[in-house]
Amino acid sequence: MADLPISTQDETDEGLLFAYALDGQGGATKIGWPEINAAGDQLKWIHLDFSNPGSARWLRHASNIDSSIVDALLDNDSRPRSVSHYNGVLVTLRAINTNTGADPEDMVSIRIWLENNRIVTTRRRRLLTVRSLEQEFQKNSGPKTPGEFLVRIVDKLSERIDPVIDHLDEQVDQAEERFQEAHANSYRGEFSAFRRQAMRLRRFMAPQRESLETASRLDTPLLNANEKFALHEAADQVTRHVEDLDLIRERAMVAQEELLARMAQEQNSRMYILAIVAAIFLPLSFLTGLMGMNVAGLPGTEDPTSFSLLALLMSGIGVIIVLFFRWKKWL
Repeated sequence: MADLPISTQDETDEGLLFAYALDGQGGATKIGWPEINAAGDQLKWIHLDFSNPGSARWLRHASNIDSSIVDALLDNDSRPRSVSHYNGVLVTLRAINTNTGADPEDMVSIRIWLENNRIVTTRRRRLLTVRSLEQEFQKNSGPKTPGEFLVRIVDKLSERIDPVIDHLDEQVDQAEERFQEAHANSYRGEFSAFRRQAMRLRRFMAPQRESLETASRLDTPLLNANEKFALHEAADQVTRHVEDLDLIRERAMVAQEELLARMAQEQNSRMYILAIVAAIFLPLSFLTGLMGMNVAGLPGTEDPTSFSLLALLMSGIGVIIVLFFRWKKWL
């Protein structure tokens, strides 16, 4: 089979990103709207940009897909789920956003509708997982059935999640090490950012686990026993991802609490020193204020040794206060 052109741009023809006719042997041929709408038993994969009005027109008026499924394929804010509907299976998943300049936790949604002879996928933002499937078809190693297609998509989504979670875990490790050596104030917002990132990722990972677990139990001929087992294993892997995110969040929370405790301790130490200094100089300030009053009758105003005696007296009082604090173990 000749090499297939790989779609590298987001330009759409009435919402169509690309479409392939699968040969059942791992290869595929790129097709357009005439072949998509033509009758036949050959398995076809149609990938649409649901934000394009052309996608909605085709899905609602020419696809012969039930209206409730069409609504799910076009939904702007979808939650991961799996449902069997008449002769097909609808699966909605979330993927790590690996697009250039994007935040990984700003996850991308993909909706998948599986039938015996047709696969319809919709998305709004570019999804690199889908592009990698095109490359597999080019190498004649792509999925051969709708069930295998779903498993392959799920596996690729999981592969892209692992590095993101590992990288976040390493960042927390490095921040903890630096935190032990640096000043607490420099890390005031870093651990909060880690917690927020972990929570945003977990927000979508948890329902994805439920979606995959539900898909593995669907009573449908589109998924054989091996494919259901693979989906169950994928659900377990997502569970591990959720547990890793929980651990990262807890570690960031503990580190943040330690940071706040250290900052409070440092502040208390400063306040303690200031209190000691104030306690020592308070009686001395009283004496200097008293002896510095500009009124008649102050003792020692005519005696040239009175200043030395007063300084000696104040020094003695300061030493007595320090000894008293040490005796009380306040210093």
